[in-house]
Amino acid sequence: MPLHLIKLAVGCDSVKELKGWVAERMKLAKKKGLPQRHVHVTRMTPKRIDEILNGGSLYWVIRGEIAAREKIVAIEPFRDRDGIGRCRLVMQPKVIAVSPRPMRPFQGWRYLKEEAVPPDLTKTSASALADMPEPMRRELRELGLL
Repeated sequence: MPLHLIKLAVGCDSVKELKGWVAERMKLAKKKGLPQRHVHVTRMTPKRIDEILNGGSLYWVIRGEIAAREKIVAIEPFRDRDGIGRCRLVMQPKVIAVSPRPMRPFQGWRYLKEEAVPPDLTKTSASALADMPEPMRRELRELGLL
């Protein structure tokens, strides 16, 4: 059973914006001749790497909701120029919208067990949610209509 990570997408307001960020990074990587992989650097290295690499994803919390995920393909611990330990979370550059679920703010990343992950949205439902204004979508979710 895979283990997942969850992290706040600080400064991101929507899944559409997250997809734009990833697309821009992939465009820059292609221009520089680098591999097409999305990398996010964190301070702490997960201890349960084998479980995460067994099909785990990084779930993104956007504006107080678990909203999207990216499949993790590698975890690369390293030291930066100042000798501080860091970790690259390497993901497939495909953002997958998930059924929004409320999540309180936290620092860093957390483990997320398989039984706690929200289901992926179908293309139809993801498209319908993406077309809906964000405040309306949040209000409908709070009312239990989404």
